[in-house]
Amino acid sequence: MRDFSLRQISSAVLTAINTSVNNMSVKRVNIKSISLGIGTSLLMLSFNAQAAEPVANMPVETSTQNSDAQLTSVNSTDGIIALVNDNVILKSDLINAVNQTQARAQAAGESLPNSAQLQSEILNALILRELQLSLINRVGLRPDEAAINQRLAQIAQSEGLDSISTLQQRLDANQAGSYAALRAQLMEDAAIQALQQRQIANRVRISEQDIDAFLSSPEAKRLNQSEYQTIHVRVPYVDDYNRLSEAQRAAALEIALQLRNSLQVPNVEVATAVAAVQGDYPIPLQGGDMGFNKASALPTELSSEITQLEVGEVSEPLITPEGIDIIKLADKKSSDTMIIPQWHTRHILVKTDELQTDALAEQKINDLYNQLRQGADFASLASTYSDDPGSAGRGGDLGWVSDGDMVGSFETVMKNTPIGDYSAPFKTQFGWHILKVDEQRQQDVSSEYRRNMARQVLYQRLAPQAQEDWLQELRASAYIQIL
Repeated sequence: MRDFSLRQISSAVLTAINTSVNNMSVKRVNIKSISLGIGTSLLMLSFNAQAAEPVANMPVETSTQNSDAQLTSVNSTDGIIALVNDNVILKSDLINAVNQTQARAQAAGESLPNSAQLQSEILNALILRELQLSLINRVGLRPDEAAINQRLAQIAQSEGLDSISTLQQRLDANQAGSYAALRAQLMEDAAIQALQQRQIANRVRISEQDIDAFLSSPEAKRLNQSEYQTIHVRVPYVDDYNRLSEAQRAAALEIALQLRNSLQVPNVEVATAVAAVQGDYPIPLQGGDMGFNKASALPTELSSEITQLEVGEVSEPLITPEGIDIIKLADKKSSDTMIIPQWHTRHILVKTDELQTDALAEQKINDLYNQLRQGADFASLASTYSDDPGSAGRGGDLGWVSDGDMVGSFETVMKNTPIGDYSAPFKTQFGWHILKVDEQRQQDVSSEYRRNMARQVLYQRLAPQAQEDWLQELRASAYIQIL
């Protein structure tokens, strides 16, 4: 993959991505992000604005033309630009993707220059998307219809519409078939996301020793459930940090030290402390009482400082590129225990993969359901027929399951299944299931919560590289020809 910065198109191609590991700006949009996000972004662009004018002077390499030749909708009749195994990508696919990506970037107030690198990266994204969709079709992976409807409802709401049917009417009024295309695109995006999650889960391995090491680190303090009332005040610099004179830096530090002393007075009002030190300092001091927040909701640097303070204690001045920060822990609400509901659950899984189509899996799960209705033992059927190697040997026993442990559709069925009863067959991205709820309880899971949160943090660190490695392997194993 090229080491090429596409910061300008981050908002254009990441619209459909749920991620949220952090709030930092995207400085490099990699291939996997484009391949997941580009489809729905382009469809919604056509809903919100007119299509952009064709991109002019867009170079692309071909096998028969000079590498400086221009590919646009003006000088090129439609044709194949890439072969991807048994499928093709048309020139019009690439032109539309580039045009609408640029239009979306422009609508966001960003400048996205025409370049061969941009076109190459978008073509690579289209190739990877095609490879993933082909794999999805082979394994029969299908997204949850309820999740798709929920996403459509969110889109309708964001456009100021009151229902999915209103969204459909608006889209089809603009262009016939637009709603069906949007729904199909959302289903493709959801299927790609499910496929990637499955592949990443098979690659990322986190040991108990890894979790122990993380919990022993200072960063683990962010996992606690205590809430901190933080006073955060900044002394801004009078100029860019690199242009400050020694005298200007010393003046800012002197104000910060005075502020620290003022905030150390018990029960002092923040506004009073700030006013007492503002004096002739030319830039107004910024910040104040930030209220109560969990450590996990605070910026990492702030969280690391605040969790080390006692109530009423004020930090030393913290030098940043924007100014000098002073932090005080005004109050703390301790919450070291977490009581949650849990369900003791069993399940039978008939998975869909290269060897078992969705239709065949559905037929098998319905046969097992009929056996249960005729009095068959759930644990015996799970031991014999379930495709989940982790639970089949235990009669399908998943142990005690908490909120968020399972995918949404599985959890919804579990919560609606009476204790001692089993569900009707239902589908997730992993295949077809029948579940049984043996017991329910309220459990103190404070320790387990911390370990699970630690596992999640470690997973989020490792997942991007695992996904990138898989996508590179997927492309390396495919037949691809750029024409």
